[in-house]
Amino acid sequence: MATKGKQMTSQRQLAWVFDLNKCIGCQTCSVACKVLWAEDEGMEQMWWMTTNTQPGLGAPRGWETMGGGYKNGEPQLGHLPTPEEFGGGWDYNYDEVLRGGKGRSVHLTRVNDLKDGARWGPNWDEDEGGGEWPNPYFFYLPRLCNQCSSPACVEVCPTGAMFKREEDGLVLRDEDKCQGAQKCAQACPYKKIYFNKMRNISQHCIGCFPRIEQGVAPACVRQCPGRGAWVGFLDDESGAVSRLVNEWKVALPLHPEFGTHPNVYYVPPLAPAPLNPDGSPNEGASRIPPQYLESLFGPDVHSALDSLKAELEKKRRGEPSAMMDALIMYEWKEALGPYTRDPAEIVWK
Repeated sequence: MATKGKQMTSQRQLAWVFDLNKCIGCQTCSVACKVLWAEDEGMEQMWWMTTNTQPGLGAPRGWETMGGGYKNGEPQLGHLPTPEEFGGGWDYNYDEVLRGGKGRSVHLTRVNDLKDGARWGPNWDEDEGGGEWPNPYFFYLPRLCNQCSSPACVEVCPTGAMFKREEDGLVLRDEDKCQGAQKCAQACPYKKIYFNKMRNISQHCIGCFPRIEQGVAPACVRQCPGRGAWVGFLDDESGAVSRLVNEWKVALPLHPEFGTHPNVYYVPPLAPAPLNPDGSPNEGASRIPPQYLESLFGPDVHSALDSLKAELEKKRRGEPSAMMDALIMYEWKEALGPYTRDPAEIVWK
């Protein structure tokens, strides 16, 4: 197992929490991020925020086994994902069908061949999941830059372009210093760094820092229609993020064994009881294999699930549960931490 890497200090650490019991895989967070930050030239293939189906190969394809992170306290250079592994889109004959005046004599068909990433895409294996009938299972996993406390990407950058911002712990990049070495992408075990061939630089999620500096929550959090995402500081003991992570310990990092101390956390998914051969529910078992959840979130996932189940039962009995109240989120602004300002009030420059 990888050991912890060198922690880089910051005055405070901003963190995200996603409740996988509330994520419906609608891709609103992905699209909100894409249209806001990744529509310039050279960014066509970039999805800084992706929501993948688990179990699945994800995006880039097979990212969990590509390496990176830390081993024995030293940053590791893993596999550099290829364009084909990241995947891409493909074009259709929209003009011919919609504006060509050919009526029903033509139909939509792909016009580019299956190369340059067209054999895979961020949601290629969407909704496939795992298990066998009558007990299939899947859940959705939103992924973005983890804004790690021990960011291997920063440590291996040969030009000093990457840094951890002191005031909030965001991991950012000086694009004027970046020379496109892509060591950061190799060292990132989550493979959430992309390459802009047009500008010869790497790029990744910036935590919506221009919005944060104006008091506006990141787009992925503010736009979530399922109220399944939170943002806040880990040292804000009264905030939902800190309580879910530090007090109730039901929000866990993804692949903690990578050693980077990620600051994106997940409330693990519950699932209906599996069915016995006669169709009766097996209440003593879990449809999502516990060992699979442990492979994602580490051994602490079992106590987190136990806490979730216990608090859920309390709520069902009509007893108070501060944890369940936080997860239910009766007012959507509870998800925004200190960033409750309406972006429509700002004159953006």
